[in-house]
Amino acid sequence: MTTLTKEQSAAALAGNHGFSLISDEKLRQFYATMLQCRLNVERAQARGPRNSFAGLEAATVGVLIDLLPDDTVAAAPGDLIVRSILGEPLRKLFGGSAQPTFAAQLKLAISAAQASKSDKSGKVAVVFSSGDSVPWQKALTQANVERLPILFVCATKLVAEPLPQHTEPYFFPCITVDGNDVVAVYRVATEAIAHARKGNGATLIHCAIDRSEAHDPLLKMEAYLTRKGLFSLAWKRKIAAGFMRKLDAALKAGSGQMPR
Repeated sequence: MTTLTKEQSAAALAGNHGFSLISDEKLRQFYATMLQCRLNVERAQARGPRNSFAGLEAATVGVLIDLLPDDTVAAAPGDLIVRSILGEPLRKLFGGSAQPTFAAQLKLAISAAQASKSDKSGKVAVVFSSGDSVPWQKALTQANVERLPILFVCATKLVAEPLPQHTEPYFFPCITVDGNDVVAVYRVATEAIAHARKGNGATLIHCAIDRSEAHDPLLKMEAYLTRKGLFSLAWKRKIAAGFMRKLDAALKAGSGQMPR
């Protein structure tokens, strides 16, 4: 079994070129997308049980923001953040419509990755752990054996939920990253996706999440943007107000109220 440290894994993905600079426009796009995801989660929480995906905005946005339309994503059916980023219409997002099971999505992701490898299309699949270890472990093993172009993303609490133990030896990079830091996640995910598109197989990214208020991913990004002179409360309020108008209009045009 080959074991790579975080530094070796990241270097293997980045090659000799290292990480490229991220434009100011992209950094602001990170924050705007995270904020919209948070507003969706808060609206859902106001009318139902607490959504366990709150706080995962950085870990999800950093992975998905540059994914291409023909790539495939598998995630838990109730993951509002993934569905928001993928552009699901707001009326459908809050409409209570049935979603494919994680097992069904995972099957499609594996099939898409196999097809991509076969025709060398460069398409990738991204799989977010649903907490169901059986299909997750089977997918990891299959991706390892077949060298499939898949990015596996596992988000766990920083201390209480360590990365699930592997039952098989995997010969692809396994990297731990600060899941509250969208910039860090984006850098690792970008290299992992490029790695997969080139036919080099899978990567497992473990996003370690600190759920404390002090490490809130939105506040962390606000501080980062402020240091770069890219953030203001007026800009944040403008984004939030514009998005909430769209959300309220979409809900009004649909059922007229949030599902209970």
